[in-house]
Amino acid sequence: MTTQEKGQVMTANRLGDGEVVFLTRAGTWSEKIDEAALAQEPQALAAIEARAAEDVKTNLITGQYLFNATRIDGLIRADHIRERIRTLGPSVRFDLGKQAEGKAGAFAAVES
Repeated sequence: MTTQEKGQVMTANRLGDGEVVFLTRAGTWSEKIDEAALAQEPQALAAIEARAAEDVKTNLITGQYLFNATRIDGLIRADHIRERIRTLGPSVRFDLGKQAEGKAGAFAAVES
């Protein structure tokens, strides 16, 4: 039986190297979407927005925003294709980017 939870994930770009990163429950930034915090309640959303705002002020990240996602059997899948592509890397070369490095998460950009 598949378990699913809907929520939102905070993403940004790390200023040091431009990598797409996701805010974790521990308040750190990870390149792996499956480590992201999936906020479901208004208080959780406010907390991750506040944390991201702090990290913008310290020049750790830039361009932060929330996006809709679903946790499916413990793994996170972005609901919109734009976020799935940001998670994977180049969509025309599977030998490049996060998918080639094994950091892309469990879900492809487009379901086949």
